[in-house]
Amino acid sequence: MIEKNKIYEFKIDGLGSSGEGVGRIDGFTVFVKRAIPGDIVKVKIVVLKKKYAIGDLLEIIEPSKDRVEPKCSLANNCGGCQIMHMDYNAQLEMKRKKVEDALTRIGKLDVKVNSTLGMENPYEYRNKAQFPVGILDGKAILGFYKMGTHDIVDTEYCHIQDPINEKIVKTIKKYINYFNIEVYDEKSRSGLIRHIVTKVGFTTDEIMIVIITNGKEMPHKKQLIEMLKDNIVGLKSVVQNINTKNTNVIFGEKTVTLYGEDKIVDYIGDLKFNISARSFFQVNPMQTKVLYEKALEYADLTGNETVFDIYCGIGTISLFLAQKAKKVYGVEIVEAAIKDAKKNAEINSIENTEFYVGKAEEVVPILYKEGKRADVVVVDPPRKGCDQSVLETIVNMEPKNIVYVSCNPATLGRDLAYLDEKGYKTVKVQPVDMFAHTAHVEVAILMTYCGSDKK
Repeated sequence: MIEKNKIYEFKIDGLGSSGEGVGRIDGFTVFVKRAIPGDIVKVKIVVLKKKYAIGDLLEIIEPSKDRVEPKCSLANNCGGCQIMHMDYNAQLEMKRKKVEDALTRIGKLDVKVNSTLGMENPYEYRNKAQFPVGILDGKAILGFYKMGTHDIVDTEYCHIQDPINEKIVKTIKKYINYFNIEVYDEKSRSGLIRHIVTKVGFTTDEIMIVIITNGKEMPHKKQLIEMLKDNIVGLKSVVQNINTKNTNVIFGEKTVTLYGEDKIVDYIGDLKFNISARSFFQVNPMQTKVLYEKALEYADLTGNETVFDIYCGIGTISLFLAQKAKKVYGVEIVEAAIKDAKKNAEINSIENTEFYVGKAEEVVPILYKEGKRADVVVVDPPRKGCDQSVLETIVNMEPKNIVYVSCNPATLGRDLAYLDEKGYKTVKVQPVDMFAHTAHVEVAILMTYCGSDKK
């Protein structure tokens, strides 16, 4: 029987959902951070549960053939890149298998999963960064949380972020240190600056800096703006977001523009998008284009179709589809996102879209009752997947094709199993690597209606 605090040697044969290695001791599952399949490891058991254990990695006795030296010296500490120590091609295969396992185990589906579409250069790809702010030895630190904690790993240069963030971080640190600006403390709920969020236009090089504060004041605002203008080429917008709640949620409700515009502009393909402080925009523009083009291919539009884009965000997929559809209806719960979606349609001179704000599980059934029908449905839900009533309404509309874009293979498998029972066959599965060096994977699925008697 496995024992807590005891040391074991065993081989890692899989990866968990957060990129941790998975091995077995006499059939008992053990999770080990920073281990990858093929490693033979020496591990101390630190957590022992009924069905699994967690071990601390003491030594890699024999490294996996897929183990590489991570490009970033902070990779073993920072929680941002869970698998940078794994060869990139091995990462792509791991993500393909992750999708395949979820569809087989959870969805009970027998379907081919295509090879993951990866990046030519899987570095410096993120157009958005979120830096928690802290104090260490009297000096400001900005970075990312240590894996599994809220301890900040001080980071000036991140290998998966846009390089401009290095100058932004240094400038913000200098401002905090020089003017003795109070930094927010989670335990006492005191202090001012909580997070710094940066957004970079991949094609336009426009830069937005968002300062999240625990209060309305912004001391030495003029000097801060001048420091940023002097150091950041392409600075288009400096925004203050006020969040006084005791929460892990980064953004508050109120946003004030301190300098420049309240938005920046970027493109995906030929489409132009306005990006505000709180609007959602995919963080990897290169792979977003790959993913959306795949969704458009799967939708197989001829120009005569009515399309529902459920969980549409700021209308990115909707506008891609509208170029080849007769009509597109977009639904999204975030009111600011719907405002952005309408504006994005306007600035791209796209007139065959309508956007509705509200919970998908409430709005979609209402649209159906009003007589609106879909030839093609596209869903891009959050990690929790689609609400049951949304799936039921989709089934009632009987679209010929469903394109499901997912960021969570587990809930994807669950939802596909339901749709499979209702007559929809999964015919194409394409993983896309949107988040290189992390355990996350996006996937585009095509389902076609074969009738309720398909089985």
